[in-house]
Amino acid sequence: MSTELIKTRAIYSGTGRRKCSVAQVRLVPGSGNLIINGIPGESYLQFSPNYLRVSYAPLQVLGLLNQYDVHVNARGGGLTGQADAIRLGVARALCSINPENRTTLKSEGYLTRDPRVKERKKYGLKKARKAPQFSKR
Repeated sequence: MSTELIKTRAIYSGTGRRKCSVAQVRLVPGSGNLIINGIPGESYLQFSPNYLRVSYAPLQVLGLLNQYDVHVNARGGGLTGQADAIRLGVARALCSINPENRTTLKSEGYLTRDPRVKERKKYGLKKARKAPQFSKR
């Protein structure tokens, strides 16, 4: 009987959240492709250079841009929230690869979850803070 050795590829994962968006990120050794919900990242993020730059930022800082493929399952919110959630997920996954990456990513602010969320609407007001028009007489 011959035993076949099954090569297991190292998969590193991290979860990022921002506003109402959640991104589950998996880093696989590869050539630097970004795939979001089964769609290439460039077309999913509507070819916006800002969203792409934000998503790739942790890899760019560490100089690992073309060494890992990024597979993302993103849901909720809009493109800005999803792009920032992807950035946080990638940063957390990079910390699981090598704990020494943590100091660099922490100093750049990529490991901090942005706590800003939409403020709720209050009764008696039109929006969260906008009051109805005031008439003196």
